[in-house]
Amino acid sequence: MPDMTSADAADPVLAERRGAVLLLTLNRPDRLNAWTNELEARYFALLDEAEADPDVRAIVVTGAGRGFCAGADMEDLQQAAVTDVDAADAVRPRPRHFPLTLRKPLIAAVNGAAAGLGFVEMLYCDLRFCAPDAKLTTSFARRGLVAEYGVSWLLPRLIGPSAALDLLLSARVVLGEEALRLGLVDRVVPRESVVAEAVAYAQELAACCSPASMATIKGQLRADLERPFADAVADAERLMVESFARPDVKEGVDSYLERRPPAFPPLAPAS
Repeated sequence: MPDMTSADAADPVLAERRGAVLLLTLNRPDRLNAWTNELEARYFALLDEAEADPDVRAIVVTGAGRGFCAGADMEDLQQAAVTDVDAADAVRPRPRHFPLTLRKPLIAAVNGAAAGLGFVEMLYCDLRFCAPDAKLTTSFARRGLVAEYGVSWLLPRLIGPSAALDLLLSARVVLGEEALRLGLVDRVVPRESVVAEAVAYAQELAACCSPASMATIKGQLRADLERPFADAVADAERLMVESFARPDVKEGVDSYLERRPPAFPPLAPAS
């Protein structure tokens, strides 16, 4: 995969390699990184490339300037009100929930406002690092919209049905510390450190954890949300047997016994 580092100020998403971590920055700071079709296409293309690149082992996404993502660009949203939404969705090359399908860890560094679709994109990440003054809101009910893009499935699984209904019905603003108490985010760190902390965490995953193990665990978690405990146990036993056929287990044990960093192989291409 070519070097994806981007320094074009006009690019809707910037890409910067930090070792085995890819840092993606939504780059419409004058609009609080409001979501557009162009931004989505660029973001998803970069995620696709990162997924295929054996040298990228984790991904961090953040926003340029004061915000993470203020949601759908209001001009686009105004146009959507008079557009055939089904036809527009039919031409989308990937589903909106595409980030959820990644096998590699995807971490949000929420440096500022995350509203509406920006709130959902934050939830599509595996973990969320958040600035204490970041303003998080579902927004939908205050725009005459519904709980869009699977947020009604994701949110109650993170924070429980009652708290999810509170945030969806009221669309009230939640700041970082309350978001942490609710379980909406995983870390609250100073705004100036939020990207560095998220990247450092991602770099630790990249250096210390098996890419194959992380991909399998992510798949287990998604599947187990929808199946009985007995099925989850049976699948874990099958996957454990399969894992012993890979070199990762031997390397994990050897590196521990030899007191050295592991050298796990990259993630194999998706079948």
